[in-house]
Amino acid sequence: MTSKVFKAIIMGAPGSGKGTISDRITKKFNIKHLSCGDLLRRHIQQSTMLGIAANKYMQNGQLVPDNLVIDCILDEISNIGQGSWLLDGFPRTIEQANKLGDVQTINSVMNLVVPHDVIIDRVKNRWIHLSSGRVYNIGFNSPKIPFKDDETGEPLVQRDDDKPETVKNRLQIYDNVTKPLVDYYKSKGKLIEFHGRTSDEIWPNVVEYLQERV
Repeated sequence: MTSKVFKAIIMGAPGSGKGTISDRITKKFNIKHLSCGDLLRRHIQQSTMLGIAANKYMQNGQLVPDNLVIDCILDEISNIGQGSWLLDGFPRTIEQANKLGDVQTINSVMNLVVPHDVIIDRVKNRWIHLSSGRVYNIGFNSPKIPFKDDETGEPLVQRDDDKPETVKNRLQIYDNVTKPLVDYYKSKGKLIEFHGRTSDEIWPNVVEYLQERV
């Protein structure tokens, strides 16, 4: 059990290892992981009033309005009660951060900073087996036969999203969109940045930081 209530946001570019670090935090420190996307999908699957409303926007390719996202998150936070939580995927803008700050006190915003060239190199080596979803990383978790699935022998493919130029563009867009938010939380003294090339390199610093606060 945690000794203090700790409310935090985790940020990181696609491919930065945010999912890995979040998973380790929740297991080691007994902190609930709140993924905005997962919460919305669950409401949609369960056909709640919130889910039905959100799905109308998503089916039309529109962003879910801030008020629905906030309601979704607050609903989950109320279920947690007085427990600690780690929010992932929200806020994405200063306006959203202000709305969240109106109803919740955020203790910390943890930003994972991994060099773009490292992320591009990591992602460009990712190949998948489409029908099963099995993922291979050349040089780290390589298939037994190059570019063939271990179980079926079928060809592996690389998603368009994982091609170097696409990843580079996504990272640039992420930086442009999130820089104002990073500056916003930095100005409030909430931001802590963890720099590194791998999750294993970053993780000990995260542990040291959280042990003093959770």
